[in-house]
Amino acid sequence: MALTCLGAMALARPAPPPARPVSDQVYSGRWYEIARTPNKLQKDCQAPTSDFQDSTAAGFTVIETCHQGEAGGAAKVVRAKARIISRADNTRFRMSFFGGLVHQDYWILDHADDNSWLVMGTPGGNFVWLLSRRPALPPAELAAALGHVGALGYSTARLIYPAQTGG
Repeated sequence: MALTCLGAMALARPAPPPARPVSDQVYSGRWYEIARTPNKLQKDCQAPTSDFQDSTAAGFTVIETCHQGEAGGAAKVVRAKARIISRADNTRFRMSFFGGLVHQDYWILDHADDNSWLVMGTPGGNFVWLLSRRPALPPAELAAALGHVGALGYSTARLIYPAQTGG
């Protein structure tokens, strides 16, 4: 799920500040992408996942996987290095792609109390993602999470919902 700043605008203003601190648990394990704003690097991306690994005080590794065209399509894998840049509340991190040639900051804007889903965006307000620890959210939980996305100022009507597999 190559998270970048390419594509259409989602907000006419910068992203809102993160709603509340997040735990270190957010930066480990697998996240399934439930919804996203359109962006060029994720065109035709299905079953996207982000695996956060090897977390240390210095940073962690993110392995993003995207299947082209359909959930069972050819996998495109991108590895990135990341580090938390906001230790006071753990809500902001920077990823370095392609050996450090490309950098992008991401903010955890909101999350479930149990860390089962989170809303992540770019600081410029252009892009937002809804990620979950499961490949699908039950309808009521999805509606609640999307309510948080909308409350942050993002248009939920513009979101793309990629096919997902796994469990």
